[in-house]
Formats: sequence, C-alpha cells, structure tokens
Amino acid sequence: MTGELDIEDLRLWAVVASTVRPLPGRHAPALEKAPAPPPASPASRLPPTLAAPAGPQTPKRLEARLHRRLTKGHETAARIDLHGLTYEGARAALTAFILRSADQGWRAALVITGKGSRGEGVIRRHAPEWLAEPPLAAHVAGISSAHRRHGGEGALYVALKRKRI
Repeated sequence: MTGELDIEDLRLWAVVASTVRPLPGRHAPALEKAPAPPPASPASRLPPTLAAPAGPQTPKRLEARLHRRLTKGHETAARIDLHGLTYEGARAALTAFILRSADQGWRAALVITGKGSRGEGVIRRHAPEWLAEPPLAAHVAGISSAHRRHGGEGALYVALKRKRI
C-alpha cells in the first residue's frame, strides 16, 4: 500500500486497535496524538434531522412470535457460521450472506458469530452494527439473541424483510 491513509483507513484502524489488549505482564504503548479532524463537510452543516445519525446503531428487536417459532424449530432459517474469520472477512461474508438470503426470499437467518475468547468476541460485538448499516439495513427487520440450542449468546436470529417485486 502506498500513499497517505484516508479518513476511512484511520477509522478502521481505530476500531481494530481498540480491540487489542496487551499480553499479561506487558503494558500498552503510549498512543500518538490523533491528527486534526478534516474541515467540516457540507453534510455536517445539515440540520440534525437531515444529517446521518452518528454512533453505532442496532436494528429493531425481533418480533416475539418469530423468535418463538425459530426457537422451537417451527421456522426454517438460512444459516452462516462466522467462526475463524477475521473482522473484515466476517463482515464481507455476512454482507454477502444477508443480501443473498434476502434475494432468495428467506424470512429469517441464523448468524453464528461465536463468543470469542473470554466471551469478548469482536465479530459478536460488531455484527448488530453491521446489520444496521447500509446495505444490510434495507433487508433486516430485526435481530435477537439465539436460543441456547442454536448457539445462545454466540448467535443471532435475523428477521429479513419480504422481497419486493
């Protein structure tokens, strides 16, 4: 990679760096001062109702009836397992999976993220945010933690919106 890092690269690095912890007995190195923010864009001058919302978002909760049907096995769901994937690999796989599942007419999906080491999985923590961002937000109706038999805290039920013709 050559050239300077753009703002998206710096944002991505900040996300990745925030998930790293020093080995036992070691101390985290002092952080360098962050570069000055770029000048305000025209979008930042929009009224709050027109500007894009800031901060992480999460989709709505899954409807109780659908959650119950998935839990009991009365509703079939498309399924993906993100174990062993990197942050970027998991995000790309989840995006492709949800878009493909919605296109094929699935109404629900089971996303197995795993719990991560010590229960602090990066994919588990970020999957709801990914589902709330474009292009997935247009296809996701709601999410909920999965039942224990489907992965419990290490999995999500995702309700997909009906395919529009």
